[in-house]
Amino acid sequence: MKTQKLMLMAIIGLLLISSCKKDEDPEVTMKNITVNMTGLEDLGADYVYEGWLIVNGSPVSTGTFTVDENGNLSETMFELNASDVDNATTFVLSIEPKNDSDPAPAATKMMAGDFSGVNATLSIAPVGDFMNAAGKYILATPTDGADTHENSGIWFLDLSTGSPTVGLDLPQLPDGWKYEGWVVIDGMPVTTGTFTKLAATDDADPFSGSMALPDVNGADGFFPGEDFLMNEPSMLSFPTDIAGGTAVISVEPSPDNSPNPFTLKPLVHNIPAAAMDHTVYDMGQNLNFPTGTVTR
Repeated sequence: MKTQKLMLMAIIGLLLISSCKKDEDPEVTMKNITVNMTGLEDLGADYVYEGWLIVNGSPVSTGTFTVDENGNLSETMFELNASDVDNATTFVLSIEPKNDSDPAPAATKMMAGDFSGVNATLSIAPVGDFMNAAGKYILATPTDGADTHENSGIWFLDLSTGSPTVGLDLPQLPDGWKYEGWVVIDGMPVTTGTFTKLAATDDADPFSGSMALPDVNGADGFFPGEDFLMNEPSMLSFPTDIAGGTAVISVEPSPDNSPNPFTLKPLVHNIPAAAMDHTVYDMGQNLNFPTGTVTR
């Protein structure tokens, strides 16, 4: 009888231990979210897109995905902790290094949307509001002197008053993003340099001549733009005539590993075929930005 009691007590003890362990480590319930996005582009070999749920003010990664040359996402469904999914208030899409050791989102937050019920509608609000974006530019080549190859350069400024003033009306970008000017010459996009200030010289002049730019903004120098006079890319010949080409202002992730304009191009203008130098031309808005939805 004593042996039977000892065995019964042992069995009860094991059941209690098992019950306590189950209470301490309950089974996690999982739930899927589905993403549907259009307008994203291939980031190349070094970067990926990553989704984030904002839960109680903190980011929770939903996983990474890539986009092919046709805009197709490599993954559209992600399995996550059901509690995180149900309690998420916002979805955020960022651009991350492919081999990323940082568990937090990068500064390059591209799209976001708040959940309303089971859906979140995404926009590029984290980058900026471009509804009032506007731009002006002239053709000129100040780095090789006056009246020389004047149609071989572009400067994003306003000359309407006779003196150069700010030509771009764009929102200040958050960390992780820069503006970049471009001219499409004979079908090839050629950079004029990246910039964050609208009344300052941009950060590159690989094609400009040897003369210094006018100093009209003190320490900030001149305005964004470029003279296409030397060091031309293959298939092009400088000096050239950019009339008939296309002027573009894009928003680029920083750092950026692509030699081409990013998908965000708020200002675009077809340079008139009969464009004249030192004449002010107005750029048009191009607000065809990526969009998306997330369903939980």
